[in-house]
Amino acid sequence: MQEIKVGSRDSELARMQARWVIEALEKAWPDLTCRLVTFKTKGDKILDVALARIGDKGLFTKELEVALLDGVIDMAVHSMKDMPTSLPEGLVIGAVGPREEPADVLISPAGYTLATLPVKARVGTSSLRRKAQLANVRPDLELVDLRGNVPTRLAKMEREGLEAIVLAAAGVKRLNHGRLIAEVLPYNICLPAVGQGAIGVEIRAGDEKIARLVAAVNHPPTAAAVQAERAYLRALEGGCQVPIGALAVVESESLVLMGMVASLDGRKVLRDFISGSTANPEASGRELARKLLARGADALLQEVRLKSGNNHR
Repeated sequence: MQEIKVGSRDSELARMQARWVIEALEKAWPDLTCRLVTFKTKGDKILDVALARIGDKGLFTKELEVALLDGVIDMAVHSMKDMPTSLPEGLVIGAVGPREEPADVLISPAGYTLATLPVKARVGTSSLRRKAQLANVRPDLELVDLRGNVPTRLAKMEREGLEAIVLAAAGVKRLNHGRLIAEVLPYNICLPAVGQGAIGVEIRAGDEKIARLVAAVNHPPTAAAVQAERAYLRALEGGCQVPIGALAVVESESLVLMGMVASLDGRKVLRDFISGSTANPEASGRELARKLLARGADALLQEVRLKSGNNHR
């Protein structure tokens, strides 16, 4: 019987995702025992400041990556949307699990949809990507910064009397709060964050034993989709502090990648898509980025970076 240590953030959702990986590993490898080791990351500790103002890479991953490199843990489980597009030297993504629904959802105590929200309704989200896309469709809304894990945001919504909040469908569903969803936001209105809904397992490069073990949880269609999205984001040199969205849809060997870049106020939103192959998903990501840059995305992104005062993820 061999034991491996699995690292995770210390939130309910992160632990649930890590337990899914652990159960899948122990089912695939009956002689394996996994021990969960949790960490509080910088992003978990700083909850009174919008992510865009912190301006740091790896807000939700760095502590786990340090532990992984130091041999404290054997692998780290992340939400793929939290992972910077460039990993620390010596680390690689060993597996990507099956994707939960990648969309964003609107949660409203009164059951409002985006179209039926009252004029000047207060809607909570700290994501620049969500804010820009919502403002493009409903410029009248008052978008309120909202940080914290899913239960914390739900509590703040009630406490502060917000008409609605926007969350990732994956987290809401994994925590069994699906009944609270008032509307699944369509992709032509709100494209998700890169990697949203997907669980990634980060391992040490060259660790063949762990690589062989985690291969059992890899879902090739999701892995190809996430590769395309991350290549797109990397080519735009953007991140969670820049209003960029993407979603790749895989069917058999074909891949369709949709992408979005917006101004902070949502007045300018560039959208495009490209068809490609799962044989080379990163090529599709780079090509879609080139298409949007040629249409003016570079000017939008430069404006965003100047206004936000940093060039970070």
